Amino acid sequence: MTVTETLGRKVLAGGQLTKKEAMTLYGQPLEELCTMADTVRARFHAQAFSLCTIVNGKSGRCTENCRFCAQSAHYHTEAAVYPLCDQEEILAQAKRWQAQGVPRFGIVTAGRRLSGREVEEMCRTIRRVRRETEISLCVSFGLLREEEYRALKEAGVERVHNNLETSRCYFPQVCTTHTFEDKLTAIRAAQAAGLTVCSGGIVGMGETPEDRIDMALTLRELGISSVPLNLLQGIPGTPLAQQERLSQEELRRIVAVYRLVLPGAVIRLAGGRGLLSDRGRGCFQSGANGVISGDMLTTAGITVETDRNLLEELGYEVK
Repeated sequence: MTVTETLGRKVLAGGQLTKKEAMTLYGQPLEELCTMADTVRARFHAQAFSLCTIVNGKSGRCTENCRFCAQSAHYHTEAAVYPLCDQEEILAQAKRWQAQGVPRFGIVTAGRRLSGREVEEMCRTIRRVRRETEISLCVSFGLLREEEYRALKEAGVERVHNNLETSRCYFPQVCTTHTFEDKLTAIRAAQAAGLTVCSGGIVGMGETPEDRIDMALTLRELGISSVPLNLLQGIPGTPLAQQERLSQEELRRIVAVYRLVLPGAVIRLAGGRGLLSDRGRGCFQSGANGVISGDMLTTAGITVETDRNLLEELGYEVK
């Protein structure tokens, strides 16, 4: 029996991989690894697939210096700059996606955190969206406090998004204006408020395979049920603009290992998918069972119609 078969059977039987086992798995033959990951995905999720969309609810002039981000005020990019979107615009987006059969819609804002006034404004908007649509709502409003998350939950939010971005060890190479611990504190505050959390990160920023596995293990410790994986898309003007891009095969490897470390979570392809020649097909056959469809925050994405056609071809059912 191969290493991949042995460790895959452990996961299928309900066991958890150790860090050493995950590191060993990372180096196994790709196709065997991806096949096992798809087997684990089918065991824990059947053919269920999670599809969501996002809207950039507030853009640019972010005080944080995340080295990948087009919206950081520390860098000179061509990202749009505008304040918090009004009710009508966000409601129109929610209705648009609901009409296309999208189950979940996320509102994402630039900045370290929304102000108290902005949170109140978004609560009013969210209540209206909940009154006039049936779409599930997710928000990404930065490093909020528990009482603010409670207010958002009462308004109708079901899930909060807050990416770890990378491992604790590598995080200072990505951002120095807030810390990895700041991220953990916000995630735990959202959970304490009764919200589920969507959290993952970006691969291809210069991190090592060990960093990727460390992030997966932290997500497992936090009990994260939705894990978006973004492929770095170097934005001109940012410090990572010239970073060498990960290959499609390497992304499949990462997805497969994440599936085996996090068998019960939705592994969701997010930003950078448009860089892949197959638009994610290989990853959807290597353990991934979720996607952010439509446009990303500052880059073009893949249409919901295109994604639905691909998912239907692969035998998935959007839930």
